[in-house]
Amino acid sequence: MPRILDGVAIAAAIQQEVAGEVRALAARGIRPGLAAVLVGSVAASEIYVRSKVQSCASLGIFSDLITRPETVTTAEMFDLVASLNVREEIDGILIQLPLPAQVDTKALLDAVDPAKDVDGFHSVNAGRLLAGRPTLAPCTPAGILEILKRSGIPIAGQHAVVVGRSDIVGKPAAMLLLHQNATVTICHSKTRDLGDLTRQADILVAAIGRAGFITAEMVKPGATIIDVGMNRITDQSEFARFFAGDAKREAAFAKRGSVLIGDVHPKAFEQAGAYTPVPGGVGPLTIAMLMANTVRAAKMRRGL
Repeated sequence: MPRILDGVAIAAAIQQEVAGEVRALAARGIRPGLAAVLVGSVAASEIYVRSKVQSCASLGIFSDLITRPETVTTAEMFDLVASLNVREEIDGILIQLPLPAQVDTKALLDAVDPAKDVDGFHSVNAGRLLAGRPTLAPCTPAGILEILKRSGIPIAGQHAVVVGRSDIVGKPAAMLLLHQNATVTICHSKTRDLGDLTRQADILVAAIGRAGFITAEMVKPGATIIDVGMNRITDQSEFARFFAGDAKREAAFAKRGSVLIGDVHPKAFEQAGAYTPVPGGVGPLTIAMLMANTVRAAKMRRGL
């Protein structure tokens, strides 16, 4: 049986460590602070931001939730970011994505002070990550690395294949694995003979954003699969394609009218030596690493 890598337990351990660091800083009169910026009223974004604010409260981190209407302009968002950049009690600035189409997202993310860029999206921090210098790394890729390390999965000398080339997950995950001495191949939707490459992977990171995209035939027996995908299925025929015969999932689908699935077909996990489930795998690590980055930013800003 493949080993399930419990992201919930690993995230809880990291949160405990962060709480200890917050207490240590409090003894020196320092309280890390996070500003969370939410634009519009997208239900999923509201849930994500609320969970981040709740995590701050549970760990003793100061948080300031700032909301703006769907109609906000790029100029107004620039003014907001400029004001947060100079607020001394704010160590981290989180801008919840996606933003409305009229807002220049890339320009706005680059307007954040790199020292407060706890999402690790700023061009300066991306460059530091590429160069292997100390920086604030994107939360999901950093969480992937924590799952592998804390689960005792060897990285050095292993062939890691990352399927997905986004600036948020794919590229930074590849860089972090490379810095841990893995041999890294980056693939994407236009890669020819994709299965030939994924079948070579000792560590397979699926971050392409397509439900059940990685099938059993694409997985090397015994590989470690890190499933970053988070796709919601609401169609009955699509549900049957992935989960037919799964009584637990069928009950959940009947009750809620939807279920979550990653970028890996459930049957593919049977090939693995270890894997992250969806939900309960990579997802919880994203918030845990955001908290860790906020504390790290607070320390770095003060030269600690």
